[in-house]
Amino acid sequence: MAEAVKHALDSGEHLLVQAGTGTGKSLGYLVPSLLHGKRVVVATATLNLQHQLVERDIPALKDAARATLDKVPHHAVVKGRSNYACLHRVREGAPDDQGTLVEIPDGSLGAEVVELREWAEEQAAAGHTGDRDSAPSHNDRAWRQVSVSHRECLGASRCAHALECFAELAREDAHSAQVVVTNHALLAIDAIDGVPMLPEYDAVVVDEAHELAARVTQASTDELDPVIVERAARRARARISSGEGDDLTDASDALADILARTEAGRIDELPQPLHAVLSLVRDSARACLSAFPKEDKGEPDAALQQAKGMVDDVRKIAERMASKIETDVLWISDNRGNKQLHIAPIDVSGALRDKLFADKTVVLTSATLKLGGGFEPVARSLGLWGDDPPWASLDVGSPFDYAKQGMLYVARHLPAPGRDGLEEAQLAEITDLIEAAGGRTLGLFSSRRGAEKAAEEVRERLPDLDIWCQGDAQLPELARRFAESPSSCLFGTLSLWQGVDLPGDTCQLVIIDRIPFPRPDDPLMSARQRLVEKRGGNGFMTVAAQHAALLLAQGTGRLIRRATDRGVVAVLDPRVVTARYGSFLTASMPDMWRTTDRATALAALRRLDEAALAASG
Repeated sequence: MAEAVKHALDSGEHLLVQAGTGTGKSLGYLVPSLLHGKRVVVATATLNLQHQLVERDIPALKDAARATLDKVPHHAVVKGRSNYACLHRVREGAPDDQGTLVEIPDGSLGAEVVELREWAEEQAAAGHTGDRDSAPSHNDRAWRQVSVSHRECLGASRCAHALECFAELAREDAHSAQVVVTNHALLAIDAIDGVPMLPEYDAVVVDEAHELAARVTQASTDELDPVIVERAARRARARISSGEGDDLTDASDALADILARTEAGRIDELPQPLHAVLSLVRDSARACLSAFPKEDKGEPDAALQQAKGMVDDVRKIAERMASKIETDVLWISDNRGNKQLHIAPIDVSGALRDKLFADKTVVLTSATLKLGGGFEPVARSLGLWGDDPPWASLDVGSPFDYAKQGMLYVARHLPAPGRDGLEEAQLAEITDLIEAAGGRTLGLFSSRRGAEKAAEEVRERLPDLDIWCQGDAQLPELARRFAESPSSCLFGTLSLWQGVDLPGDTCQLVIIDRIPFPRPDDPLMSARQRLVEKRGGNGFMTVAAQHAALLLAQGTGRLIRRATDRGVVAVLDPRVVTARYGSFLTASMPDMWRTTDRATALAALRRLDEAALAASG
């Protein structure tokens, strides 16, 4: 992998590398990146991997390099501005919606803010990063009192604390770095939106690349609702003497009224009443901006800056929604009566192709880049269509012998899952599998309701086992409990499919309740399917089947995390082996020994349980 990445960086040819768990793929791209001679950006999807690279992998490599290199390359981390404490806000205070710091149920907001302010001053005095990851325990509301978004920032030229600014110092540090570590969202804002967030770079390595399209889409998604508009209006009214702030409040009320009378779901053709209200919000926000007083050239006004930023955001989003273009999808969500408008790009592959692949050398890597046995589906979804620009692929394999270490059991005898969720047949199968395994089970469910129902039933049927369900506590706490109690089970939804690493006897059975197709009413996925079909393609296979294949690959990958792990993945959806698309799905999963025989799977789980009990004494 290191040789292939070096060739890509030297030749400019894009590269896709599938590297399974345990291959050390971060070393495979960090070594050639540190030796490249020009700046390389490394972008990750998760904070966990970013932390691993910055705190463990890169320092270890640099320590080793000191024995062989005359000069050890420098590395830096760049995050979004809101990830750093803002010394102006810490020292001058924050314009707060409620006006004061108030008590909240899980503790004192005021006490948390005071502690964060003291921590920020200590960070500044010691020359540290002011990064949220190193801050004392706090909640999101407290952090907002000591940080700013890029829209709220006064700017380096106008802020009295610019020379100490944590975010500016991080960016300055990045300009002298050989390797800059960031996240997918900042990469997208820099490369696709054209907002300079990163120093100039020659190439980019995208780790967790199976997440790139989703993260780029997320970074380009906007939301609007009456609460957002009213909050901006309230800030505006405090800063302007004319009635434009009242007009924006009236626009908020009109938006609330039209949303209450409009069904949730995807909006293909913008109804005239909704278009009129969005135009009203846009025009009212524009009038507000014109009515704001000009700032004095002397002391900067943070509250005015924040108010203008909020109103301008409302204007831009309303304008985007009112002029909805064909490549955007607009929809209304309904969270217990609170309706919100959303707008997102249907397909980001063209933007990635034109703005990233056309300008930079890109190395994409993940444990799951081959879907249906090949790289083409993922390559197409990211903008690599055909061989222009040229790209290569490499599967470096895995250190694990999946055929010997793991079994894939598909419960062919069960009925296909229905719309009503788990039935008695599935619940009985789950119970029997867990009983045979003696616990040690990670349950991956397609819905929170399914996970909760399964947990409730298994607790009743197997009272001697500890059954934890997502929502019972924070995910890190649940993972800790699961790891410390071999006879326990952990049930959950999407965040468990990809984000949990549980090697050893803790997890010897992974249960997947059904093929994780996107919901038929998912606005974004359904719009993508329709776009593919409009272009003459197979929307189901290109969107729904690829989405399911990726999640199945990630989910089954939870089982084998080291060379000594053994276990069974049990899929309770017979369509994996009975449907025509089943072969595409199974070709995307680790090459485990496969069976549809229930007795074989139960016997294997009993043997694993006996061996684990014997090993534990």
